[in-house]
Amino acid sequence: MQRAHVLRAAILVAGIAVGTARADAQTTVGADLSLFSSYVWRGLSLTNKPVAQPDLYVTFPLGNASFTAGGWSSIDLGRYDDVSNDISESGGSSGFNFAEFDWWGEVSYPVGKATLTAGATGYIYPNDADAPGIGTLTKDNNTVEVYAKAALDNILSPKISLYYDVDKIKGAYIEGGVTYSIAASEKVAVNLGALAGFNAGQGVPDDPNSDESFNFSDNGFTHLDLSAGVPLTAGTVSITPVLHLVVGGDDFVKVTSPTETHDVKLWGGVSLAWSRELGAAPEATDEAKP
Repeated sequence: MQRAHVLRAAILVAGIAVGTARADAQTTVGADLSLFSSYVWRGLSLTNKPVAQPDLYVTFPLGNASFTAGGWSSIDLGRYDDVSNDISESGGSSGFNFAEFDWWGEVSYPVGKATLTAGATGYIYPNDADAPGIGTLTKDNNTVEVYAKAALDNILSPKISLYYDVDKIKGAYIEGGVTYSIAASEKVAVNLGALAGFNAGQGVPDDPNSDESFNFSDNGFTHLDLSAGVPLTAGTVSITPVLHLVVGGDDFVKVTSPTETHDVKLWGGVSLAWSRELGAAPEATDEAKP
């Protein structure tokens, strides 16, 4: 299966926040680190052992809009030595194996209470073709994807995203979701999310001799992802434990190991996020002073 970019919830929230900033917004740098029980992307299990996923990004103001560029990666933390039960993106020949690097860049622009975003991502898999393991992605799988997103600022924070692989797959994937925050106390909230995925051209080719790659078994509904996260703050760092329940629709989404499939699967972990504005805050003009 061909892997494309995972845009984590923290990055999406950051993109929306900077996209709605004022024209005098400052440049912002940020860093994130996620530790998950497995690597699940668009419902698909790309590993079934723990991973670390660090990310760096910088956001530049462009008038009322903003441009964000970043680099994200995934690291297999464990060694995958049981080919009958293990799925490993890197081949799993050793622990702490660098499996994937994604560069990405996007422009966000606010329109009323909505934020419109357009961007591109490049997916780089550094492992060689002779890497062992089930599910290994190699340099032959490198590809590029473009995307467009729209998010609305209201009580359910609805969003819809369209991704199109322009290289190895030449097909589309669509996501739609909502998020609702419940106050557990004065300082703690629980963020509940629901996301549905749909495949439109990234399924197994009808022509068995086709050289196009694929992500899913067929077109249509791929999965439903129900999530619950609790954002916490420790100084300048945001810490968010999160749990996901995935209900599979596509046959490939249901795969959890080389010999097992499940209609429902759980995965989760914790994300740490930090960001900082650079430079002094812009001074108010005389017209803006009281």
